[in-house]
Amino acid sequence: MALLILGLILWIAAHWFKRLAPGPRAAMGNPGKGLVAVALVIALGLIIYGYRSAAFVDVWYPPAFMVHINNTLMLLALWVWGSSAAKGAKAWPASRIRHPQLTAVKIWALAHLLVNGDLASMLLFGTMMGWAVGSVILINRSEPNWTPPPPAGRATYIRLAVITLVVFALIAAIHIWLGVWPFPS
Repeated sequence: MALLILGLILWIAAHWFKRLAPGPRAAMGNPGKGLVAVALVIALGLIIYGYRSAAFVDVWYPPAFMVHINNTLMLLALWVWGSSAAKGAKAWPASRIRHPQLTAVKIWALAHLLVNGDLASMLLFGTMMGWAVGSVILINRSEPNWTPPPPAGRATYIRLAVITLVVFALIAAIHIWLGVWPFPS
């Protein structure tokens, strides 16, 4: 559990360094980007290893129907994340909200909190949700002005729908490969 916590702390510190210490970060120049990237890779490794090796401590027992809600929320999270990917015009909700990727992280975290009742999962997904909420607040404070992008056309929505379903299938396959069945039993 200690490695998971250390990884989460490093993840937050690396992401928030620019917002909380803009002077020191700016003084690092371009090499600072590389250091932050290395810190994020190390954080991700610690999070994955720490989560996979954490003792299983039951906190609550999610009802079976939560799997349906989780999968629906995961489709929504992938759509929301992908809505920001197009150049120029954006699909809904990226054409309406400022932080679609952080919103997608919040949806992903909530989805996983609903189906995982163990302590390590609650720590991981709860912290990631808190990080996303905090990031939105920090970004909005440091850059208060935002202009919504123009809405995308039909082709963007069709591409986004196909990509969302393909990525969902890939994520499900990875879960199955790791020994976690992501569908109702």
